[in-house]
Amino acid sequence: MLPFGAPGLDQALPGGGLALGALHQIHEGGPRGRYAASAVLFAGGILARLDGPVLWCLHSRDLFAPALARVGLHPDRVVYCETWRDAEVLPAMEEGLRHRGLAGVVGELTRMALTPSRRLQLAAEGSGVTALVLHRVCAGEAAEPESSAARTRWRVSPAPSDTANPRHLGRPRWRLDLQRSRGGAPGSWIVEACDGQGRLAVPALLADRPAAPERAFRRAALR
Repeated sequence: MLPFGAPGLDQALPGGGLALGALHQIHEGGPRGRYAASAVLFAGGILARLDGPVLWCLHSRDLFAPALARVGLHPDRVVYCETWRDAEVLPAMEEGLRHRGLAGVVGELTRMALTPSRRLQLAAEGSGVTALVLHRVCAGEAAEPESSAARTRWRVSPAPSDTANPRHLGRPRWRLDLQRSRGGAPGSWIVEACDGQGRLAVPALLADRPAAPERAFRRAALR
């Protein structure tokens, strides 16, 4: 297991963290889901905290290596596989998952049907290598991924940063939605984006705020 170290988030996951040697699905919320910038950084932060090289199966040439380095995944650890179509990404991922020396395998996909996802899950279980699928939404396609055999499914969306100090650009924030967790509980959190070690954080102003009173306050404000 790989704990996130964020209160509430680890408690929602079976075993208290992200299951290793399993398939996980990540996609981006909002109008810029095709680029999946926040989702890419979320995946990079996860892999930054694992040991070993990473196989990254590309769908286009817009992956920005310095951005991955800012969340702790140094470019020297990444092996880029130029696979431009889903039909090429899936077998490349499956082959990569057979190599036990990898920290993880990432595949950028526009679609992933149930049967290929089962193959990836079985390959990840067999080798112990973690598989991450980044869902890139193309124009005219559904914003939400299809059902799959992934252990978890995440949606990462940009969230407003702290504006308390107008002279200071605060740490970027995400809305992190755990939409599906096998054996766990779905949930939503506002988190500070991964730092240079790949770690998330709960904003200080939100860390001790109870959820129920906040929802009650919002309901009262709408009356």
